[in-house]
Amino acid sequence: MPWVRWWTLEGELLLTGSERAELAEQRLESTEQRLESAEQRAIRLAEKLRELGIDPDELA
Repeated sequence: MPWVRWWTLEGELLLTGSERAELAEQRLESTEQRLESAEQRAIRLAEKLRELGIDPDELA
């Protein structure tokens, strides 16, 4: 069955509700991955500071 799609005056396709939800889910997953990566980096840096004799908890 044909489906009517809407476009902006600038030529951008307007997403359907399910497409917007899928895009939001992808963005959430990407953000969660970046957060996990940043947390792992912080752990590694804290371990390195401890190896150098610096307590990272006293720096903040």
